[in-house]
Amino acid sequence: MSEVESLSQSGSVFYAVLQRDLRLAMRRRGEAALPLAFFLVSTALYPLGVGPEPHTLRLIAGGVLWVSALLASLLSLQTLFAADHADGTLEQMLLSQEPLWRVGLAKVCVHWLLSGLPLVLLSPLLGLLYQLDGEALWMLPLGLLLGTPVLSLIGAVGAALTLGLRSAGSLILLLVLPLCIPVLIFGAGAVQAVDSGISASGHLSLLAAILIVTLMGAPVAMAMALRISME
Repeated sequence: MSEVESLSQSGSVFYAVLQRDLRLAMRRRGEAALPLAFFLVSTALYPLGVGPEPHTLRLIAGGVLWVSALLASLLSLQTLFAADHADGTLEQMLLSQEPLWRVGLAKVCVHWLLSGLPLVLLSPLLGLLYQLDGEALWMLPLGLLLGTPVLSLIGAVGAALTLGLRSAGSLILLLVLPLCIPVLIFGAGAVQAVDSGISASGHLSLLAAILIVTLMGAPVAMAMALRISME
């Protein structure tokens, strides 16, 4: 009996895939830490380029940190399904009784835990680098908490569509980046609004609405894309 079949019989495929992918990521810590390293380096370089003037740093803080978070989140998408596709595990998942969207959603959760959650936790420290303070400093992680899952979900659909293709990384960027622009606009806008003394509730509401809609549609679209890519 294969691993996937035994997991399917146990009725806990989602949690089993979640634990399995987390264990595999811990064995490849260098690869798992790459998005976080990119985020730290890219955000640290901007103040060196634009200068230490506090007003300028506060003005660009939201946009710079959100763009860096977006690129860091997309950095590891090419490998999201590649390993399972190479060793045949993905084919077993397709043949199992478990709905494929649950398996894909588990892998998206792992991607967010490794590439999204660390950005959320570290963003207040990087906000201090850009002279953010008070409510603006905490608006940054709150916006990222709502926005980074959307980036992982949309990115997973792009990774499923380009599975097995040459130059998949470039294709993912072309497919995913335009769809992530609203998240980038509202996330960065929330930080800028609070820093200007304006309520950011509208930006946060739109981010939450995008998250709900994406959470409802992306897993199904991802499952369909995986089936198309495996045919």
